[in-house]
Amino acid sequence: MSLRGHFWTLAPFLRHTLIPPRAPQSTEWVTRLEDGVVGTLSLNGRLSQSGASNTLVVIVHGLGGSATSYYAVRAAQAAARAGLDSLRLNLRGADRRGEDFYHAGLIADLEAALRSKPLQAYDRILLLGYSLGGNMVLRYLAGNPDPRVRAAAAVCSPIDLEKGARAIDRPHRAFYRLHMLRGLKEIYQKVAARRGVPLPIDKAMRIDTLEQWDEEVISPRHGFAGAEDYWAKTSACNILGDIETPTLFVAAERDPMVLIDTVRPWLASAKRLRRVITDRGGHVGFPQQVDLGIGTSGTVDDQIIRWMLAPT
Repeated sequence: MSLRGHFWTLAPFLRHTLIPPRAPQSTEWVTRLEDGVVGTLSLNGRLSQSGASNTLVVIVHGLGGSATSYYAVRAAQAAARAGLDSLRLNLRGADRRGEDFYHAGLIADLEAALRSKPLQAYDRILLLGYSLGGNMVLRYLAGNPDPRVRAAAAVCSPIDLEKGARAIDRPHRAFYRLHMLRGLKEIYQKVAARRGVPLPIDKAMRIDTLEQWDEEVISPRHGFAGAEDYWAKTSACNILGDIETPTLFVAAERDPMVLIDTVRPWLASAKRLRRVITDRGGHVGFPQQVDLGIGTSGTVDDQIIRWMLAPT
């Protein structure tokens, strides 16, 4: 890790916060699913359709993010440049409407999205997950994925949740940790305003580590025995060898949020996983002209989408 890793993590975020990227024209996409604890839930997102594509890119955001996160918009732009439609999915609660809150392995949301009526029109689906969204995509692929899913990619994804959480809980990474917790607490506050929650809101607002959040908020809501049980059951590192779908995994050597040493040891076991570790870039942020070495050109997002198209 180096100052360059911090720069390429923070600079794109700050630039797009000050000057938000223009997303492709889109409409609100909505579907419903049944949850065994809270009942009927609504999921939503932004669906960009050209009317001429039979291929859809489903974009899954990271921890504390949403369909409006700059990297999700950037991915939708890349899909449009490739002539593809896209869905920027909000995982449950990410829209800050307070219906529920998600976790790293909650593939039910992704399954519900792919089953939804608007998505039945597509012959081919490509999955693109950023950060925690990539862990979720990998978990989904290791099960019984929709046969229309022809390829996928995970970018800067924390596939070993225990090592990832313990690394970012160290004092010198407080800036990044508190940023993520801020987003999670926004979601939790909205849920608490509508229904009962596992932990009183005042106590939840005082949590300052991911381990405590996973122990006291995520685990009781989603039926895990505790943080360690949650990490063990939802980390994608344990199931990479089960993935048959052509999948690209992109990581950055200097990522200050998902440390490369927490993911590198696991990558060799995935027989269909194409692995790219670049020495330029940070957490989901890269210089415009980084070459991933996968035989495509353009921005990192362009290269990823063109690679996903090739196996199909």
